Amino acid sequence: MFLTVSTTYQPATDLGFLLHKHPDRVHRFDTAAGPAHVFYPEATDARCTAALLLEVDPVGLVRGSSRSTGRRGQAGGGRDTAGAHYVDDRPYAASSLLAVAMAAVFSTAMAGRCRARPELVTTPLPLSIRLPSLPCRGGGADLVRRLFEPLGWQVEANPLPLDPNFPDWGDAPHHDVTLTGTALLADALTQAYVLLPVLDDAKHYHVGRDEIDKLVREGARWLPGHPEQRLIARRYLAHRSGLATAALTQLSVAEDLTAEGIPDGFEPGRLTSDATEPDPAANAEPDRTMETGLTTNPEPGLIQAAGQGPSTVPSTVPGAVPGAVQGADADPVNGDGTPELPLAEQRRRAIMAELRTAGARRVADVGCGAGRLVARLVADRAFTEIVAVDVSHRALELTARRLHVEQMSDRDRERVRLVVSSLLYRDDRLTGMDAIVLSEVVEHVDPPRLPVLADVLLGHARPGTLLITTPNREYNVRYDGLPPGVLRHRDHRFEWTRAEFTAWIGDLVAGYPYRARIGGIGADDPEVGQPTQLAVLELAAPERGANR
Repeated sequence: MFLTVSTTYQPATDLGFLLHKHPDRVHRFDTAAGPAHVFYPEATDARCTAALLLEVDPVGLVRGSSRSTGRRGQAGGGRDTAGAHYVDDRPYAASSLLAVAMAAVFSTAMAGRCRARPELVTTPLPLSIRLPSLPCRGGGADLVRRLFEPLGWQVEANPLPLDPNFPDWGDAPHHDVTLTGTALLADALTQAYVLLPVLDDAKHYHVGRDEIDKLVREGARWLPGHPEQRLIARRYLAHRSGLATAALTQLSVAEDLTAEGIPDGFEPGRLTSDATEPDPAANAEPDRTMETGLTTNPEPGLIQAAGQGPSTVPSTVPGAVPGAVQGADADPVNGDGTPELPLAEQRRRAIMAELRTAGARRVADVGCGAGRLVARLVADRAFTEIVAVDVSHRALELTARRLHVEQMSDRDRERVRLVVSSLLYRDDRLTGMDAIVLSEVVEHVDPPRLPVLADVLLGHARPGTLLITTPNREYNVRYDGLPPGVLRHRDHRFEWTRAEFTAWIGDLVAGYPYRARIGGIGADDPEVGQPTQLAVLELAAPERGANR
């Protein structure tokens, strides 16, 4: 199977820098499906083409067919006859096999990283992508246009005959497809990566909840506004409606779903029916990013659906309270001279200190991730109600594991709730909490949606205290190996400077009855500040009394 990417950006050979593959060499990679080769049929300043050729082992496919999942969840791609083992389009058709090879060979390019030419990562390039044999099942050329044209591509899709020697046999579902347009290379590659198996309507491997992670990660920049997002999610996730709904919710489209369409917890016979595969992340410790995918169920009924050093408050923040936000509970350098605490631990200590200072007893950690802060809250008996909130089922599963819910006392079970919910629609279960924590979350939200987030939290939920932490973009220059202009995490939609964060907090206190303190967490650099920014928003006294 074959794919080419061409550009006329000049010098066109800069494509080699973006793909991390030198145009003068033939590159070979071993993949599970067979050897993959990257080479350049043409490489001039005027035009450069990179080709990915995957040599699929047809015998290996037959031997592994019992372990694979194909079209509509049938083993071996839905081919249920013995003869189908010998008449198989997998060795030449662009499918999930090619998508997996793309992820293996072009992972750095898909992540949008290029140390040699960092400016090219954010430069839209004139591109042409050709897939000479692309299955377009259940829609043909029209389906290709429905999927790619909303993304800005011009589509040429020519049907291929079943056999050129027998025209009466008609056309195959395969098309010779060429996409032409101007786009970021990372976006072009991730769009092809996601949409190849969507067009084929099949995958060569079992589709479980970890596939939600892939769809959300690769589609985060372009899928939420796509008119065919539901079709894409359904086909990408093998027509498993529970997985598709969870993915759409994760992609921040929950406000467009009906209440019946939003996953409402680990309901026997519903979500549990999708939770039979082994958990590949059973021992993982992911960061507080928006992860998805549930593999085993926690206790039924527990999960419910739906800085260190002083930093004065800038005078530009209306309603700001003079004073400082203190960082970690203890000196981040141990007495025996060992290195300072990890920044994530410093954040948790700073948040705990602020919650104690606020006298909060009922606390919600929104975007709780794997539940490290939640575990810290549960261990402190001063907190009488702890609500862990995430749009991701898998994140809440990891939180449940961390809390050992099956071993919890009845008293602790009454203190803790795990809630599936989105930041972008109102949820009465969060109304009137003493404090809501939003730690390393806002940077995962598309900027146009931030006003909705503010209205949901400060207008509707209206906690006594809202704690927000987010990266300080200025500090990124202190991280070795992070190219200029590249964000700290692939899923970050933005990262603010201190001035930008201060301006946003100023807008919040101007629009809602809150006052703010702003500071930082982590080592304070005299030039670029602290790595994490922290804002504490406190509800004005009359409003706080009404809240209670």
